[in-house]
Amino acid sequence: MANFQEIINSEKPILIDFSVEWCQPCKMMPPILKQVKQQLGDKVRILKVDVDKNPEISRKWMIQNVPTIMIFKKGEVKFRQAGVIRPQQLVAQINQFL
Repeated sequence: MANFQEIINSEKPILIDFSVEWCQPCKMMPPILKQVKQQLGDKVRILKVDVDKNPEISRKWMIQNVPTIMIFKKGEVKFRQAGVIRPQQLVAQINQFL
């Protein structure tokens, strides 16, 4: 993955979906993230990180369960939760950091 630290240092909130292809709950997140993007547009950047393909990032951020959603702004973790999250909850979290 491109420089992860550079990505999360953004002024714009960055929502990261840590997941794996074989995880059933992870497969529920793309339509949820699409709804979040439709509501917030360019106010947020959404990325998906496959923990199997990016073990160094997964270790650094201690990702033990998938999906894990993290929101970063200026390199700081602003929100972190494991499991499937409703779109309204994610939008509310991101709106706090705009």
